[in-house]
This record gives sequence, structure tokens and C-alpha cells, in this order.
Amino acid sequence: MSEPTTDRPLAGVGSPPSPGGGFRASFGEMRHLGLLAALALLIVVGLVTRPENFATTSNLVSILSLAATIGVITVGATFVIIGGGIDLSVGAVMALASVWATTLATQSYGPVVMAICAILVGTGAGLVNGLLIAYGRLVPFIATLAMLVAARGLAQRMSDRKTQLIQSDNSAIVDLSTTRLLGIPLLVYIFALVVVLGWIVLNRTTFGRRTYAVGGNPEAARLAGIDVRRHTMLLYALSGLCCGIAAILIMARTTTGSSTHGDLYELDAIAAVIIGGTLLTGGRGTIVGSILGLLIFTLITNLFILNGLNTSDQLIAKGLIIVVAVLLQRRNLKERAP
Repeated sequence: MSEPTTDRPLAGVGSPPSPGGGFRASFGEMRHLGLLAALALLIVVGLVTRPENFATTSNLVSILSLAATIGVITVGATFVIIGGGIDLSVGAVMALASVWATTLATQSYGPVVMAICAILVGTGAGLVNGLLIAYGRLVPFIATLAMLVAARGLAQRMSDRKTQLIQSDNSAIVDLSTTRLLGIPLLVYIFALVVVLGWIVLNRTTFGRRTYAVGGNPEAARLAGIDVRRHTMLLYALSGLCCGIAAILIMARTTTGSSTHGDLYELDAIAAVIIGGTLLTGGRGTIVGSILGLLIFTLITNLFILNGLNTSDQLIAKGLIIVVAVLLQRRNLKERAP
């Protein structure tokens, strides 16, 4: 008997939703419509409460710039969670990458080497996570929590807890934030490019189909010929790569590398993925849903700032949103169960 090929969707193994795919596709479309409705409601709230500040070009650019940095991380988090994992270290890894890329030794080689350094550090940290989880058999929560602590500590040690400024010779990094095309900073276009590439990889490649398969049912994926451990390792490496790219964007926005960068970014990224409809148990989710969830969170943050509300209240609101999103996921799964 011939073994089943991994290039075809695996029945019952969390294959991606396809256009016109019956109830599964319509469910995804309904969720996206719900997210768009929530976005529209938040925009109305902004126009009603702070029309003089909300509906301005500078505020729109601010929203997009903030969403760009967290958004790149969210793309990587989407892959990891669809694959049945979790990554708590994304904010700390981004901080470590930004610090390593802005040391005097690294900056002496110019902006290109700084960017490459950030990407290599992020990818390397993600690869360590993947090795510990896939081959070391560590629980993803524990492995990435350890990386969170270690990466943040290493960043503090390297920078001596000081903010490292980007030198004027390396202004090309800062230009990503200051240079605008059609009124939009270049870093937003980088974010858009990452989203498009992430969507293509997840929906149009064997790697994407295997991600759904591994997250939906690892044992069935293994029997179908997929190297589950290798694929899991690559998912975390991809998450680290996204952290490295995000480090470049935050360096451009702040003109610094700092061990404090990315604080609680893991909360925003994971929450955006969950709100976007990705199951915490893996096997189902979309890039589009995650980005819509991210925009909802970013708008909430912006509205809290514009209305002068306390940061602690903002965190409470985000926590409640996460709880509601998970409860809705559980209810939908029960309703769809045979």
C-alpha cells in the first residue's frame, strides 16, 4: 500500500478552510464579519468621543506604526498557535535582538549588518525554543517562559540596563519610520509585506498545510509522513524570525535598542490571534483574523490614550476581551461538535 501524500489536505487533521468549503468556510467568513463590525464600532466610538484627535492623519499613522511592530510578531504567533504551540518569549526576544543590533560593535558595521544581526538573533532564539520543545520534549509554556526570562536578562546585561541610541551614521534604520510613501511610513509597508507573505505561506504552500495538520492532530500528521518534530522546530524559528524583523521596526520607531522594548507584547500578540479566531488547541486559524484582532486591540489602546484613561483600566479591558474570546471559542466548538 502506498503512503498518503502530505501535499493533500488530511481528513480530520485541521486542514485550512477553503473558499466555498461549506460550513467551515462560512463560519470563518462570519467571524471575520464580526471582527469588522467590532472595528467599525470602535471607529464610531473614536469619532464620537474624540473627533478632533481621532480622525487625523497623525493619529492614523500612529495607529498603523504601533500595529506594524506588534503585527509582525502576531504573524509568527499565528503560525505557532495553529501548529498547536505557544510562544511567551516574543517580546523579550525582540528586546534582545534590538539591544544586540545597537551595540557599538554592531553599529560600527553599518545599518545592513544591524538589520541582519537583529534577524539572526531573533531566529536563533526561536530555533532554541523549537529545539527544546520538539527534541527536548519540554512543554511549550515552560520552554518559552524560560526563554522570556533568559532573553530579557541577557538584554539587560548586554545594555547594562541602559538605552542604546542609534548613531547618526546608521540613519537608514530610522528612515524606515521617518520616510513616507503616500503619507504612510515605510515600516508599515514592511508589515504589510510580512502579512502577505505569511498568508501565502499558510494558505498556498505545503508548509502551511502541514502546520494545520500538526496542530490539528500530531499523531495523524506523523502517520501521514510529516516530520512533526522538525516542523515544530521550524514554526518556532519562524516566530523568532518575525521577532527579529519587529526589532528592526521598533528600532526605527524609537531610534534605540533597549531591554525594555516589547514589554507585554506577548499578551497583545497572543490575544490578537485568539480574538481573530485561532484555536488555542491548534489546527484552525487565519492570518486575516489575527490581523483584524490586532487592529481591534490597537484601536482600543489608542482610544484609551486619547480619552486619558488609566493604563491599568486598559489592561483590565484587554483581559476581559481575551476571556470572552476564549469562551466564545468553546461555545462554538460545542455547537459544531457532532
